Amino acid sequence: MRAVRRGLREGGAMAAARDPPEVSLREATQRKLRRFSELRGTREGIRVLLGNAEGGCFCVPGGKLVAPGEFWDIVAITAADEKQELAYNQQLSEKLKRKELPLGVQYHVFVDPAEAKIGNGGSTLCALQRLEKLYGDKWNSFTILLIHSGGYSQRLPNASALGKIFTALPLGNPIYQMLELKLAMYIDFPLHMNPGILVTCADDIELYSIGEFEFIRFDKPGFTALAHPSRLTIGTTHGVFVLDPFDDLKHRDLEYRSCHRFLHKPSIEKMYQFNAVCRPGNFCQQDFAGGDIADLKVDSDYVYTDSLFYMDHKSAKMLLAFYEKIGTLSCEIDAYGDFLQALGPGATVEYTRNTSNVIKEGSELVEMRQRIFHLLKGTSLNVIVLNNSKFYHIGTTEEYLFYFTSDNSLKSELGLQSITFSIFTDIPECSCKTSCIIQSILDSRCSIAPGSVVEYSRLGPDVSVGENCIISGSYIPTKAALPAHSFVCSLSLKMNRCLKYSTMAFGVQDNLKKSVKTLSDIKLLQFFGVCFLSCLEVWNLKVTEELFSGNKTCLSLWTARIFPVCSSLSDSVTTSLKMLNAVKNKSSFSLNSYKLLSIEEMLIYKDVEDMITYREQIFLEISLKSDLI
Repeated sequence: MRAVRRGLREGGAMAAARDPPEVSLREATQRKLRRFSELRGTREGIRVLLGNAEGGCFCVPGGKLVAPGEFWDIVAITAADEKQELAYNQQLSEKLKRKELPLGVQYHVFVDPAEAKIGNGGSTLCALQRLEKLYGDKWNSFTILLIHSGGYSQRLPNASALGKIFTALPLGNPIYQMLELKLAMYIDFPLHMNPGILVTCADDIELYSIGEFEFIRFDKPGFTALAHPSRLTIGTTHGVFVLDPFDDLKHRDLEYRSCHRFLHKPSIEKMYQFNAVCRPGNFCQQDFAGGDIADLKVDSDYVYTDSLFYMDHKSAKMLLAFYEKIGTLSCEIDAYGDFLQALGPGATVEYTRNTSNVIKEGSELVEMRQRIFHLLKGTSLNVIVLNNSKFYHIGTTEEYLFYFTSDNSLKSELGLQSITFSIFTDIPECSCKTSCIIQSILDSRCSIAPGSVVEYSRLGPDVSVGENCIISGSYIPTKAALPAHSFVCSLSLKMNRCLKYSTMAFGVQDNLKKSVKTLSDIKLLQFFGVCFLSCLEVWNLKVTEELFSGNKTCLSLWTARIFPVCSSLSDSVTTSLKMLNAVKNKSSFSLNSYKLLSIEEMLIYKDVEDMITYREQIFLEISLKSDLI
């Protein structure tokens, strides 16, 4: 799990005077969850509207409306393309029909332009433009939550089809997804926030505890960001604040600080060079809570790392005017690296030429960064330090499995369960981890090894699931054995107006993003820990350009046409398991007779409505059996 721990960024937790930090953090989190549950209560006789990205509306059955100022005026989610936009709108509609979200709020999905990848910074600019188009000057009085959920979750593909923000959690009845959890964790923000926009990402969780009579206030001009104490190695993969000197001798759970400058993914050497590193000073052993921070020594140095940020309406309008002036973006802009690095009195233009952290460097990137820097230079960056806080990232298969089956800290703080809104009786446990079942129906005679997660699935008798597996949206009615470390996720497809199914299956540690440029190099790719070239021989597939979809100079497991298309969901799962086990057992299983798709193509053909219907059928069956008990 070393790779997981390097990727996990949990802010340090400084002790409250009243309770140990882990206790106060758990109590604060549970209070937010209870408050959110109250806000999404129901009452008959009222109708509300759900706005879509074009300004049209759905009618949603009646329920309790939140009071003015009690919750967000607008919740906006970004999407990568029109397919994702459709999936998000359909899921939002279903949630509102079932009263799973607070009502009286405008929920929008804003899709990125089709012509280029523009990053979450570009998505932010597009969202501002859509808000202006929909609301004119009215939005200058709104509190707005903007959640970035574009992209295709190549590191957590069970979130690829229906979106990261709709990732299921082992929590609640009915279950929470990431959207509900984020709304719950930010439940106190709108009441103490001036008009403006809070920007966050879909695959992280921020937990914090502050004093009983304290509030996090987003009421200063410019930008305001949350900050969490973290080890120096965590800072190298995230944003780090260089804070102005602090006069108080004793650190508090909540501190309002001014920021001299912001560093994006700096080296440890640069953290020291720019005075971003804090000394432990008056902190003692019990000042640090569990999780990754628990490994810190008493004398360890630390830094303050970023999570979400707020910008006031004036700053948002300034960015909008800039975007409308340039017309279109042709490069990826990072909302953190390119906006926040321009802020504070110590900001300098040098970072605009550093493209070492950029996935794809466009010809206009440096110029665009410089224009943003000169636009924002002089704008203040305020920092809200949360010394008793945790930051969890759930964006990879390793993180997903670790947090849902092994990590006792998050389980305690959120009240995560081993069996959530499911029909199953037997959960095996070992000393360090358990399995996790989310909205699924499992026969009592199937077996799930510790460390595995099953969501939105039906498993029959004599189905055996090995350790550290992920199963999503699948149906396995008959005897089957899933080898340890398997990833199995089924999608409904609409092909030539016919309903079909395909199941992606590989190893949870496979790197779907790794690509090579030529067919001769595909031997460098690995499928389930085995040379991909050897796997093709097992499946009797020839190495040709037709083996891959999309860009023929970017060949990867993501674009490899290796997954069979079948007429039923169960046949799809069974067939993909056969190809998986053939690789594992070094036997042969020919795929020549099947229509084959890549994951990239599966997402193009996905039938969102059928996948939602399948989940709804499981939901209704569980609900019915629960009522009969």
